[in-house]
Amino acid sequence: MSNIEYDNNSEKGSIKIADDVVGIIAGLAATEVEGIAGMSGGIVGGIAEILGRKNLSKGVKVEVGEKEAVIDLYMIVNYGVRIPDVAWNVQENVKKAIENMTGLSVVEVNIHIQGVSFHTLAKEEDNK
Repeated sequence: MSNIEYDNNSEKGSIKIADDVVGIIAGLAATEVEGIAGMSGGIVGGIAEILGRKNLSKGVKVEVGEKEAVIDLYMIVNYGVRIPDVAWNVQENVKKAIENMTGLSVVEVNIHIQGVSFHTLAKEEDNK
């Protein structure tokens, strides 16, 4: 695990932020967006696995340079959403959260849709 280190030659010292911290920020910001069912842990037996809130950083790949970051998010969307709109909202929310919290410049936020969740559809049918 590498760390982000800001060395601004100040008398106060340096700041180190672990890559996992950036991944958790990205995962939380992504799951705040309406239409996202959750982060994906990969495809098991042809079905995308939804990760719980404790494993948010596992659906996130982070590449951090000295002052820039590239984020890859592996996600599952809810059935019926317009995927391009949801993906754009995720990109904006993740970029804003990481830049505000870490001071890094986010160059790319790449979205990988791994599956569609029918969970909300099943709940609606049960209520009928």
